[in-house]
Amino acid sequence: MRIVLDTNVLARAVCGPDGPAGEVLRRMQSPQVMILSDHIVGELSRALRYARLRRMHGLDDRAIELHLEELRASAIMAQIDQVSPFPDVAGDPDDNKVIATAIASHADAICTLDQHLRRAAVVAFCRTHAIEVMGDVELLQMLRNVG
Repeated sequence: MRIVLDTNVLARAVCGPDGPAGEVLRRMQSPQVMILSDHIVGELSRALRYARLRRMHGLDDRAIELHLEELRASAIMAQIDQVSPFPDVAGDPDDNKVIATAIASHADAICTLDQHLRRAAVVAFCRTHAIEVMGDVELLQMLRNVG
């Protein structure tokens, strides 16, 4: 299964490695494939540097960079500049780039906690591309049942 992990799930995995998002991230190995894009990694880089999140995860800049390098190395990096026409269904350019990541990589699912990406219109649009939109708990339940 090819899965795009959204920034909020990835940040949650760092801040709470024993929670559902952390387990999802640990399970992102064959036959599951994690899909990311430069956009998602860039958003995560910014988010992990917010003071509130730093207090939760305790990583310094070097540890954050190492984590981002590990994510890049373990993921397929989608090239979203090749998506045409660029989807404009989420109402937020950043959220639209997550959808574009899924389309460009032929993902099976987007795992997100973002309510904009979980709206009915977005879910319906993604289904036209055979992409399911789900949260970390939903994905974790499915992954536990598969493997």
